[in-house]
Amino acid sequence: MKSADNTAEKPGEMPADAPFQKTPEKTGRNPIPDPAMTYADHLRAVLGLGVPLIGGHLAQFAIVLTDTVVLGWYGVPELAALTLASSLFFSLFLLGSGFGWAVLPMVATFAARGDEGSIRRSTRMALWWSVIYFVAVLPVLWFSGPVLRQMGQTEEVAGLAQSYLRIAGLGMLPAMGVVVVKNYLAGLELTRVALWLTVAAAVANAGLNWVLVFGRFGLPEMGIQGAALASLAVQALTFGLVLAYALRRLPGYRLMHNLWRPDADMFRRVFALGLPIGLTTLAEVGLFAATSVFMGWLGTVPLAAHGVVMQIGSAAFMLQLGLSNAATVRAGNALGRSDGDHLMRGARVIAAVSVVVAGLSIATFLSIPEVLLGAFISPQEPEREAILQVGRGLLMLAAMFQLVDALQVIHVGFLRGLHDTRVPMVMAAVAYWGVGMPGALIFGFGLGWGAPGIWFGLVLGLTAAAVLLMARFWRHGRGMIPEVHETPDRPDRPDRTWA
Repeated sequence: MKSADNTAEKPGEMPADAPFQKTPEKTGRNPIPDPAMTYADHLRAVLGLGVPLIGGHLAQFAIVLTDTVVLGWYGVPELAALTLASSLFFSLFLLGSGFGWAVLPMVATFAARGDEGSIRRSTRMALWWSVIYFVAVLPVLWFSGPVLRQMGQTEEVAGLAQSYLRIAGLGMLPAMGVVVVKNYLAGLELTRVALWLTVAAAVANAGLNWVLVFGRFGLPEMGIQGAALASLAVQALTFGLVLAYALRRLPGYRLMHNLWRPDADMFRRVFALGLPIGLTTLAEVGLFAATSVFMGWLGTVPLAAHGVVMQIGSAAFMLQLGLSNAATVRAGNALGRSDGDHLMRGARVIAAVSVVVAGLSIATFLSIPEVLLGAFISPQEPEREAILQVGRGLLMLAAMFQLVDALQVIHVGFLRGLHDTRVPMVMAAVAYWGVGMPGALIFGFGLGWGAPGIWFGLVLGLTAAAVLLMARFWRHGRGMIPEVHETPDRPDRPDRTWA
């Protein structure tokens, strides 16, 4: 296959420090490993892959963060409405994004085997599923006001949230397309351009928010609808740019050729891997979304404080999510090349980096809470001090779960790279909804702890998830790597009795 150029990153090949050589023929057999990578080799490989992924996630998060900061300065009701709207939007978005995230381990494994046809087919069918899912959930976003009112939210906040979602909801389709194409590129270890495109999108979103929310340059003041319109425009532009890059950079993969041709086998396989990924993510994000509803029961001030701390915690989580993606790529590559030792050495390195990053997040949360919280609330806001008072306690609890949140998402990444998604899905459901949800209700309302009690339930849920996922990977991960045998009719699906 010919790539667009012969520089830096070459699709389907490992970095220069990787221990394997690409198989020239598509035989369905695993290549013979070269001498093992050292821990230092693994660290360089992980950082080279992980840093652009982290940067891309931070830039993507900056789009949401900008909306929160701008509307926090615009008005507390708008900030509270955005908190609810974002919770609903991202709960649905992340469920549908499971199909896009399935592309990452599939492409990483197929690339290790030199199977370019399956790389193309899996990416196309992920795009199909993204369109189908968007059509299914758009009515929920369009008529979200009654849903939020039934959940006990005020008429004002529910109405503002619906007005936001009717515009921003249309951006879900290009946003899911971005997830598919970025994971296609990341699976081939092409991550830098996605980083810079997302940074540009974040800058554009900040500028559009300032213009449309407050009404600059002679435009009308649109408030929360301006923030929604800015997000929609940026998501559509980002998808167009990242797709154009993928087609230009990797013309030999013919990604869009016969896009409309059905591929029933790969369609099923993307669904089988992607749905559990989406449900696993939804189990966690749904818990956080539910806590936003609980906070709404306590009043606008606790809900606004919750929204601010959620944004701060999410920024720290983006660092771990980038490392988790790197873990998925490296584990998927080890699976494709049938090298259990390579998997476990790389896992130890990534876990160690994750713990260090979590420690830095904890130190930041505890050392400068006023700086972090104050950036989101206008000095002229009458409720500023009340919001900051609630926010300080919540930020301390957010610091408590940084380590366990890091460990759970890293081990989800390892297992996902091994195409192990069903059992982690069950574990996530048990941890978040069997432990976290009851804990939030008991401590928040049963014991009368209020907002801190709700967040303590989050800590319990994340801790349970970390323990369960770590136990599965370290006890069974190596056994998920096939040593010799592959099924004759499905060379991309090795025999695995552990499932």
